[in-house]
Formats: sequence, structure tokens, C-alpha cells
Amino acid sequence: MSPNFARRLFGRARDLKDPHVFHQMALVAFLAWVGLGADGLSSSAYGPEEAFKALGTHRYLAVFLAIATAATVFIIAWGYSRIIEEFPHGGGGYIVASKHLGPTIGAVSGCALLVDYVLTISVSLASGADAVLSFAPSALPYKLAIVFAVLGILTLLNLRGVKESVKILTPIFIIFLITHAILIVGSVSTNLGHASEVVSAVPHDLSHDLKTIGLGAVALIFMRAFSLGGGTFTGIEAVSNGLAIMREPRVRTAKRTMVLMACSLAITAGGILLAYLLLDVHHEEGKTMNATLAEAFVGTGSWARVFVVVTLISEGALLFVAAQAGFLDGPRVMANMALDQWLPHRMAALSEQLTMRNGVYLMAGAAALILAYTGGSVDTLVVMYSINVFITFTLSNVAMIRHALHVREGNWRRAILVHGLAALVCGMILVVTLIEKFTEGGWITMVITSALVLLCVVIRVHYRAVSGKVAQLSRELALDIPPVHEVTERTPLDPTKPTAVVLAGGYGGLGLHTLMQIPRVFPGQFSQIVFIAVGVIDAGVFKGKDEVDAMNDKLAGDLDKYVAFARGHMGWAAEANHAIGTEAVAELDRMCREVAGRFPRSVFFAGKLIFEEESWYQRILHNETAAAVERRLQFAGLPMIVMPIRVFDAMRPGGGTSS
Repeated sequence: MSPNFARRLFGRARDLKDPHVFHQMALVAFLAWVGLGADGLSSSAYGPEEAFKALGTHRYLAVFLAIATAATVFIIAWGYSRIIEEFPHGGGGYIVASKHLGPTIGAVSGCALLVDYVLTISVSLASGADAVLSFAPSALPYKLAIVFAVLGILTLLNLRGVKESVKILTPIFIIFLITHAILIVGSVSTNLGHASEVVSAVPHDLSHDLKTIGLGAVALIFMRAFSLGGGTFTGIEAVSNGLAIMREPRVRTAKRTMVLMACSLAITAGGILLAYLLLDVHHEEGKTMNATLAEAFVGTGSWARVFVVVTLISEGALLFVAAQAGFLDGPRVMANMALDQWLPHRMAALSEQLTMRNGVYLMAGAAALILAYTGGSVDTLVVMYSINVFITFTLSNVAMIRHALHVREGNWRRAILVHGLAALVCGMILVVTLIEKFTEGGWITMVITSALVLLCVVIRVHYRAVSGKVAQLSRELALDIPPVHEVTERTPLDPTKPTAVVLAGGYGGLGLHTLMQIPRVFPGQFSQIVFIAVGVIDAGVFKGKDEVDAMNDKLAGDLDKYVAFARGHMGWAAEANHAIGTEAVAELDRMCREVAGRFPRSVFFAGKLIFEEESWYQRILHNETAAAVERRLQFAGLPMIVMPIRVFDAMRPGGGTSS
């Protein structure tokens, strides 16, 4: 792919030196509501329908179901608002559980979230296609093709950048709000006469059921419907996970977004349940219940048909927009886990557009596999979807209860009450859904999540073993190297002399090992050296200008230590250069060519971890920067030597090597 074509496709590169770049990419509350709130609001297209169908002939319970649904939305939203306050740089299930319940439980919560966000994309696209095709059943055979086409478009939009994708999708969100406000308000207001009959029938039908089947049976029917409609509550956690993309002050913006999401979801979901009951809507094969509701509300006629079509298209399109939550938050959770060494480090890297390109690709690919496996069946996807989100909901609230008990500050008793109630409701929904739907798709989610947790554990074991070996190398070198005294006399570098150029990282074992091998391998060849380093902006750094400045200062400090070591311990003339970018290889290539222009007799050196039996997984887990730069420089006719730094095979029990 040529650079010009890639720039047109993915958008222009972001200027990291621009002090306004963070502000330009951040979202105000309304746009955050569009990008993240669409996930919660769109669940009104399938959550209330699943709950209402589960009531069977006991449809009068929809009145209580609407009240319970709205109350639960506000309880969960309140709990996550407190999480936003506690974690102003981005909380969500992974970070909350990691901090208050330990890293292992955090990894379980993070894996559940990742699978949940993949299913967010899958169920949103499949349900959106069902909504759109409700008025065009002849196109049903092409449903999967339509879904994959939309998936491709959303993937491209998210590769271009967060704000760009949200702005493009905003009109769809607004049309949905208008059409569904008309549908819900109109259905209720035009049936007020029938509403009085329904209200009077509720105590009669309830009394009849209590006499015939008993209180326990009625409660079980209600709880089953309430739990199977748990898809209604999915997406509420997206705001707390997406704090990093919000406009400063982030906490206030996030809490406003949460209020907008909670109010819109509670009103829409509760209103749709009441509208089903008032208009006596029944499920029809090949149609969503919302499509049947819209037709029952407007009746027949050309204008009525136009309203139904616009309503269903806006609903389907909003469901497509809701897939944004998976693309926005899934890669962000993945990046946080990568920074904690549960996933490959490259999952935290950013592209030139400052998007988590690797995460976007992985989310899109996983969603495509799930859609292909399920055939785009919303019934199966909703079951799979509901399980993992309530694992995270439950763990997050339990974590906040433990935190409140530990600190005992402020209104900690009220916090325990709120999070305890939320944990109880979420745990109950999780258990009922697992029991009811385990054989209908629930087991698939549990298998996938368990496999992902196991994979994360294996990756972390590998990284920690390698880190331990590198730390041991640093300690051994520290014992062999005498203290370095700063040399006040700065000898300038001579452009005509042979120059060693070392690609250095943080000051420590790897860099020092590479540096000390040069005079051993090439005795008397060099008397001057240039250190170059690149700071890579990843998800851990990209939180604002202050973090970038801190990285810049750390790079300069580490390079100063290398320069002091070369001057004081080796007696060489030395200097250093550094830069900050989103891709290490391209930036190092650029800097190496600049140095070669100044010092024509340069030879480039880098260190590389060499495993006893290198495997494919090691190439995935380690970035192979040295080898990639070597290929580029050698193609440009510049000599580069990769110094081997041997480590034991961290994945093989008993593996070892000498350094």
C-alpha cells in the first residue's frame, strides 16, 4: 500500500507536537453520548423485546417490568458514576477490579469485557440488519453480506480516528431520537383511554395469578423475563471505559454523558415495554417487535409507511452506530491489559492517526468470526452478549464495595448500599441467564472467555520471566561496571571518523550490554558514538500533553546517562538524539538516515533478545524492532549489526541459557 493511498484511506497523520491535538480529538458530552451512549440506547431494540416475549401470557407484568428496568438502569449508572469519580483517567471493569480485587480478578473482568465488546459489535450489526430488513424481507438471504459490508465501513472509520467516526454517525443518532420519541409518546398518549383499562386489569390479572399459580410462580416468571431482558442494560459501562477520549474536565464530561445515557435508555426501554402492552403487540415471524409496534401505531397509508420505514432505518442505523462502543472501548481495554503484560505489547501501540489500529483490526476480525459462526442470529448473540457484561458489572460493584469498606470516607455506607444493590441485581441476572440459556449459546461465551483468560495468564508468565532475566542481566552488569564520573571536557565528534551509532532504549541492561559488546567485537575501531532513541506514544502515554512531556524528559535523562557512561567509562566522544512518535521503526529509520548524513562512516548497532528456541509466539509478543530497522537500513546501503542478547525460553519449563 503506497503512503499516499494509505493517507487518503486512513486520514492524515496527527502532529504530536501540536499542543491542541488532544483537545481536537476529545469529545464533548453530546458527542460522547453519540459514540458511547448509542450502545446503551440501541439495546432498546432487542432488550425489551426479549423481556416482553418471556412474559408469555402474563403480559400485564410489563407494567412492573418497565418500572424495574428504568430503576435498574439508574442504579447501574449511579454505580458507574462513582467509578468515574474514583478513576478519573478511565475506570471500567478491568481497572476497577484490578485495583480493588487483585490483578488476576482484573484479568478475568478484562477478558469478559473484551469478549463483550466483540459481541457488542456482532449483536449490534445483526440486530441492525434485522431492523432494516423488517420492511424488506426479500433481502433476508443477503443479511450476512450486508452486515459484513457495514462492519468493513465501521472498521475504516475507526482507523481514521474517533472523532471523525462519531461526527459522521451523529445525524443517525438524532433521527433515531426523534422517531422513537414520536413512537413512544404517541403510542402512550393516543391510547390513554385503553391505558385506564390496562391499569385496572393489572390488579385483577395479578390477583388471578396469585390464586391459581401462587406468588412464587409469579415472581419466577417476572424474574426470568427481567433477566432475559438483561441486554437492555448492556453498554452502560462504556462511558467509564472511554474517559480517555472525553473533553476536559473529563470527570464532569463523563458524568454528563452518563446522565444522558441513563435517562434516554430508561425512558426508551420503559416506554417501549408500555407501548407493547397498550397496543397489544405480538411477535411476528420475520419482523422485530418494534417494527410491529410502529405499524400498529401509525396504521396504513403512504405517510404511515414512510414513518415506519424511517423509524426502522434509524433504528437499524443506530444499532450500527452502537457497534462504535466495541471499536472505541474494546481496543482501549486491550491496550490497558497490554500495558499490564496480559496481552502482547503491540496492542497498546497507536497509529499515525493516534488510533489503536491493531486493536481495531482484532475487534473487527473477531466480530466477523462470531457473526459467521452464529449466522447473524440475534437470539443466540443476545444470550452470549448478556453473560459477559454482567460478569463485569458484578465484579466492578463488588470491587467498589471493598474499596468503600477499606477507606470508610465520605458517604461510604451509602456507597455500599448502592453498589451492593447493583451487584445483587447484576449477579441475579447473570445466574438466571446462565441457567436458562446455557445450552442455547451461553456455553460458547464461557468457553471463549475462559480460553482468553488462560491465554492472558500464559502471556503474562512469559513477559514476567523475560523481564526477570533482563533485570538479572542489569544487576550482573552493575556489579562489573565501576562508578562513572562525569567528564567535564566535551570532545566534539569528528564527521570523518568511524562512528558507532547505538539504538538505545531505557538506561539498563539491554542497552549497556549492546554498548559494551562494540569494543569487544571491534577493538580499536571506534572512538566516538551517537545514541539515538525513540519514545513511542501508546495508550499509557496518550492522555495529554503532560504525559508526552514526561516521556520526553525521561528519554533525555536516559540518553544523558548513556553519554556519560561512554565518555567516563570508555573514553569516547559521545552525543545523543531522541524523538517521539507513534511507530518506532519508521522514526528510527528516519533518525538513522539523518545521522548517516552527518557521519558518513557510521555503523549502526542494536540489541535483540535471542531465545534458545525462537517460536512464532515470541515474534508476536516481542516487537522485533531491531530486525525491522536492520532490513530498512541495509536496503538503504547502511551497515547495521544486531548484537544478540540471549535469554532462556520463558515459555518452556526448565529452559535456560547463559548470558
